[in-house]
Amino acid sequence: MEKNREIDALLKNELTLALGCTEPACAALSGARLSDELGCIPEKVKVSVSRDMMKNAMGVSIPNSNLSGIAAAVALGCAAGESRRGLSVLASLDDGKREKASGISVDLDIAEHVPSLFIEVSAEAEGHSVTVAIEDEHDRFSRIIKDGQEVIGNESFFSECESSIESELLDSLTLTDVVEYAENLSEETKELLAAAYRTNLEISYAGLEEDWGLSVGKTMFSLVGKIESVDDAMRKGAALAASGSDARMSGSCRPVMINSGSGNQGITVTVPVALLAEYLKAGEPRLLSALAISELVGLILTNKKARLSALCGAFTASIGTAVSWTYLLGGSIEEMDAAINNMIANLTGIICDGAKKTCALKIYSSLIAASLAVHLALKGKSASRESGIVGSNSFESIRNLSTLSHEGMEETDKTILRIMIEKTK
Repeated sequence: MEKNREIDALLKNELTLALGCTEPACAALSGARLSDELGCIPEKVKVSVSRDMMKNAMGVSIPNSNLSGIAAAVALGCAAGESRRGLSVLASLDDGKREKASGISVDLDIAEHVPSLFIEVSAEAEGHSVTVAIEDEHDRFSRIIKDGQEVIGNESFFSECESSIESELLDSLTLTDVVEYAENLSEETKELLAAAYRTNLEISYAGLEEDWGLSVGKTMFSLVGKIESVDDAMRKGAALAASGSDARMSGSCRPVMINSGSGNQGITVTVPVALLAEYLKAGEPRLLSALAISELVGLILTNKKARLSALCGAFTASIGTAVSWTYLLGGSIEEMDAAINNMIANLTGIICDGAKKTCALKIYSSLIAASLAVHLALKGKSASRESGIVGSNSFESIRNLSTLSHEGMEETDKTILRIMIEKTK
């Protein structure tokens, strides 16, 4: 079936490994490609970045360093090189490369009228000038210019799907389409989904071993003893997902499998699903179907709101988890629809104030809200269109959520960044 093959390609494109927060990883990737094209490490780099990229890199630790921020990430990427590593370019950092990065001068400014995910870096060295731009997706090079000549345009490490094609596909998918696809997975996609949840479980369990960040996950995980109920499994899954975020946002060098360009969202749509499936003894095939549902619903929602925005991605990812939890518990399409409406009626408006150590708080809170949404949906309870921005079904609710994100929260986003920058002065 052609649509299934398109979804397979989309998931292969989206579910990729990343080291650390994806905004600094993206910035590092741009720097690495700059050095690769120049054939050397530049002494001075000019960087122009969107406000959302700036916001999401200010408060998060960069793996293999004690630094944070876009400028530091670009410099480290320039020193690391090897852009073929994609969003894992920082895995090769050592003392020598960190020392070289410390000597790079970075001139940073915020670009106006660009996509929310945008970074452009440029430098001159050894008689050459190079400009590298990434936009719309964290590993999609939209422009590379060397000595005035365009090297490539619209390149991606995973080029099976172009952004516009992905967007059209995601716009066309209904819950029925998603469930039908999830119950007829190809062997290749099964392997991809299995790698996603196993990779993300590893960093989440590792997060319990140390006091990373606020230790949200470790603290809440300890409060749930033996899992003896569905609610226990949901709460334990929420805590374990928060644990993965605690570690990742504090600089853990363990990789994650991302969703919508975000490691936190990747953890959110996989780890809690795996925990509930394990408690239910659902078996691997049903778990993989549930993961396909959560991954796709997360992608559908991100496609509506943009990858970087003022609306927290942990919230939209948790809606994907709510739908897959409903599926695992035997819920119908109508009950999955109700779970989405209940989530939008509850936590819409939760802001994104950058990637940071407190993201674990929002992941945990959003997943607890997801458990509430599921319990209500399975009791036949759904927020109705009389409730704020909620529509008569999930399609209308998601459309309204998209309008709110794009039109209603634009000034909110600017205000968030202004407050964050003022704190650094």
